[in-house]
Amino acid sequence: MSTPDPGPSDPSTTSATVADGGAEDPDRIVTVLEPADEYTHTPDAAENYNESMYLNAFDLGSQTGAWFRLGNRVNEGHAEMTVCIYLPGGRVAFMYDRPKITTNDAMDAGGLTITVVEPFEHLTVRYSGKVCLLDDPSEMADPRSAFRSNPMVGCTVELDHRGVSPMYGGKPQHADGREVESVNGFAKAHYEQHCAVTGTITVDDPDGGTGTVMEIDGLGLRDKSWGPRYWQAVTWYRWLPMMFGDDFAMMLSVVDRGGDRSPATSGMVLVGDEYVKVVDCRVEADYDERGEQTTMRAWARTEDDREYEVTGEVLSMIPLRNRRTTPDGEELTTRITEAMTRYECDGRVGIGMSEFLDQVVDGWPIGVPRP
Repeated sequence: MSTPDPGPSDPSTTSATVADGGAEDPDRIVTVLEPADEYTHTPDAAENYNESMYLNAFDLGSQTGAWFRLGNRVNEGHAEMTVCIYLPGGRVAFMYDRPKITTNDAMDAGGLTITVVEPFEHLTVRYSGKVCLLDDPSEMADPRSAFRSNPMVGCTVELDHRGVSPMYGGKPQHADGREVESVNGFAKAHYEQHCAVTGTITVDDPDGGTGTVMEIDGLGLRDKSWGPRYWQAVTWYRWLPMMFGDDFAMMLSVVDRGGDRSPATSGMVLVGDEYVKVVDCRVEADYDERGEQTTMRAWARTEDDREYEVTGEVLSMIPLRNRRTTPDGEELTTRITEAMTRYECDGRVGIGMSEFLDQVVDGWPIGVPRP
């Protein structure tokens, strides 16, 4: 299974000039984002090329929400399609599939369609298909058993995402246009945006009743990435997108790539209608007996020297995994715990995700302290 992308790099298009008279430094790294990047790209030759779009949506009043992801792995002949809906009362409706694709022409596979209506302004999410209805979402730690022992029901989604913020991120490249080689195997370009979300999610009742209809009038975040992707390219990460209102939201990212390097931090805070870049952040969490996050404390400092302290409480959790066999026959397992989370910061209450990714080593997620 697979999940959204961790935090972006830098704000969108930046200048490529230096202070000594304005001469252009051709080796300087800038971040570029064009309206055409909202659409699919021509895949490069990498076998693991992945073009991914992810969108979430939450309603704080009802404490419900959802996220959706399509990852086109056209050079491998399939897409990764994920639908995850956090229903009232703690149930989760979930579907994952690898539908076959032969082109990278659209984000449309397995019944899930993501359409760009207006670049940087308006996207739609549509889904029509089945979902696995889980009274106990923790069963998805063993997906084969979970899909076999829980009912499959019909589901329809019609959501509109409209940007309430600037774009954040893009494609790093040299100032003279040369491409920057991806060295981490996770993506060569990535951007995000906070959104207002409206629409309807319907999940049928397994006994033929009226089912659950969720009228969404809330907030969310979307992201996109493209380039080579292995979920095992990082040791662990903590990704916290959160929304307090259309004038205050943030995303915090902490990524550990192993070795002697300290974890990399990034993110942004939406203040009014502008993003302020996060220059440092920390995420600490408490865990249950399965090593899944239950509560968290985060701190962030932005480039204007403002500091934020955030607390989070998990409302609903589903554990997912991704497995890959290397050319040498080594079995690799990645665990991703996807939690709808209630946040508090500066006296305001918000909602969003806490997504914790860990490589599993000796049967335990590597970034989680052993009990």
